Amino acid sequence: MRWGWALTGSGHFFTESLDLIRSLDGVDLFVSRAAAEVVRMYRTKLDLPPGTHIYRDTAASAPPVGRFYEGVYHTLVVAPATSNTVAKCVVGISDTLATNVFAQAGKCRVPAIVFACDSAPELITEAPGGEVKVYPRRIDLDNTARLAEFERTRVVLSLDELRSALDARRAELAGRG
Repeated sequence: MRWGWALTGSGHFFTESLDLIRSLDGVDLFVSRAAAEVVRMYRTKLDLPPGTHIYRDTAASAPPVGRFYEGVYHTLVVAPATSNTVAKCVVGISDTLATNVFAQAGKCRVPAIVFACDSAPELITEAPGGEVKVYPRRIDLDNTARLAEFERTRVVLSLDELRSALDARRAELAGRG
């Protein structure tokens, strides 16, 4: 079984998320159209380990989501997750590759870890030109809180929490034998 990892169009800890992907074995990477733009904007190279499969958001029906029904994944990670992705997940809209894999993971009872970007009333984030202050709206913070109430969904609010969640999931999987 593999990790599913969805990248969205956020630059918030984008390169650090790529580093975490590189630390995992057996990853299928789901790259939304917005995430592909961020890769170009930040001039980031994916440089992923051999065996990593990359699925891009190029088809209306998102064919790769069928892999969830085949039992390929033990975990889905959505990191970083934009406020747009979080809002769509909360209300059940699955019109991008990232939101579609989240919906399918839920339908297949695959645990999800979501690193929500809008996690505090004031944040410093990395933009292509350097660090900037952002002020998430109340609706963004409310949606993050609502997503944390979903079954089998762990919402993390910092890079350290993401690392801890990945470590906890690895330990849980190792305990299964």
